[in-house]
Amino acid sequence: MIKVLFICHGNICRSPMAEFLFKDMVKRFGKEDLVHIESCATSAEEIGNPVHYGTRRILNDLNIDCSKKRARRIRISDYDNFDYLICMDMENKYSLNRIIGNDYKNKVHMLLEYANINRDISDPWYTGNFNEAYKDIMLGLNAFYHFLFNK
Repeated sequence: MIKVLFICHGNICRSPMAEFLFKDMVKRFGKEDLVHIESCATSAEEIGNPVHYGTRRILNDLNIDCSKKRARRIRISDYDNFDYLICMDMENKYSLNRIIGNDYKNKVHMLLEYANINRDISDPWYTGNFNEAYKDIMLGLNAFYHFLFNK
């Protein structure tokens, strides 16, 4: 089983959006038994909080339920337990590396790198633009899916 962990600052906007969109994607393509998907935060600021209403709105519009999701912080053990630790921006990657130490197994990646794009996915907590984050996340997820299953 492939284990994927999506990571952002608070685990209430971008990373749960990626988690639930990717769960929906692999289910639609009949791969849900091949992939375990979660998300987490690099900070402790939102621990225990539900998904942000902006992300919930987008997911609800797609008939994707995220109501049981609560923010959690990354654990050092996640590095060994997941195959891919996928960050939304460079600040997340920097913070992640401070928590887990050296990425000696090359598991830490940026989501948009799979689409050959070298930039961050902007944080809608600050921009308010959840639709832009959604478009970028879908771009990255489609490329990541292709990377995993169409090599």
